[in-house]
Amino acid sequence: MTTLFDQVVDRTQTNSLKWDRYQDQDILPMWVADMDFRSPPEIIAALHERIEHGIFGYTHASDALVQRVVDRLQNLYDWRIEPDWLVWLPGTVCGLNIAVRAVAAEGETVAVPVPVYYPFLLAPPQGGRRMISANWRQGENSWQLDLDELEGRITSDTRLFMLCNPQNPNGRVLTRQELQAIEAFCRRHDLVVCSDEIHCDLILDREREHIPYASLSDFSSERSITLMAPSKTFNIAGLACAFAVIPDPELRKQFNKTKAGIVPSADGMITGYTAAEAAYTHGEPWRLALLDYLRGNHDYLLQTINDMPGLSMQPLEATYLAWINVAELGLKDPKGFFEQHGVGLSPGAQFGDPDYLRLNFGCPRSQLEQALERMRAALTKHI
Repeated sequence: MTTLFDQVVDRTQTNSLKWDRYQDQDILPMWVADMDFRSPPEIIAALHERIEHGIFGYTHASDALVQRVVDRLQNLYDWRIEPDWLVWLPGTVCGLNIAVRAVAAEGETVAVPVPVYYPFLLAPPQGGRRMISANWRQGENSWQLDLDELEGRITSDTRLFMLCNPQNPNGRVLTRQELQAIEAFCRRHDLVVCSDEIHCDLILDREREHIPYASLSDFSSERSITLMAPSKTFNIAGLACAFAVIPDPELRKQFNKTKAGIVPSADGMITGYTAAEAAYTHGEPWRLALLDYLRGNHDYLLQTINDMPGLSMQPLEATYLAWINVAELGLKDPKGFFEQHGVGLSPGAQFGDPDYLRLNFGCPRSQLEQALERMRAALTKHI
């Protein structure tokens, strides 16, 4: 049965970062994390209505939007928050950078799990902070975060643990037991956690649930900065709107002080606020339909990749971003190799592991099939 997600939308001639990378080349862009689906119609309608008003002055988050966020975190994740814990941001990446500078002084140390979404790796050095890594290890059935190794690397001036959950790029959804182990580690070393949970609405594995780190205990609540946004879920990354949840008033004060004058003010996010409110008010049926479609894409991708010589991937628990092992191919430039054969992927080195490539399967099935056919043809010629 054809669904709205099967519709192919021409994104050329729209100044798309994703599609313009390979402008005038026969290369399918399967890299950056935005999907090739139209956003929910309720979001589009709300934006039309707001644009028709015709005045675009300074703005703020409506009381309705704030309440939608409070209710959503309670209903979906059993996390009770207060409205004044919210700090609105134009994006989560600036939130990562603010957290680094608000918690760790210049020259102090930040712990970062690797591989990880690349802005995590850039934030500490960009802020003049040092970085130590906690490595993800590939187990028999899933990826595991090696806290024992981090225990040997921790320093007396480590101040912040940067968490990505659900994890980008390996797709893990941390269990309560795993989160409690991180919490215990942070208790021992008196660390604040900055938890990027932007993919929390995109759980593919029906046996998994997203548990906000800050919801574990009073300690995790008081020593945490949680970053979230509607952008990945509802495909509105180009409409600036994200938020931090910071329960502790002193930490929230320091976060706001650090961002002042550096990060664009949230009073310029008219379209972002409008889209977020429509998404959180009307978007749940669309999100559930999206999840069903992504699960189908994931299962097709998983089987196809693992049938290809030299490639392998583990099942993803969340996100629409596949983490594909290409080490057996022995290529010096695996990204360039597949580009030469018409598929544009994200290089694993960007995330901290050159043996992998990341593939975005948030697209119509026909596009995914075409990309995988090109990859198979490329491997046939190579091997």
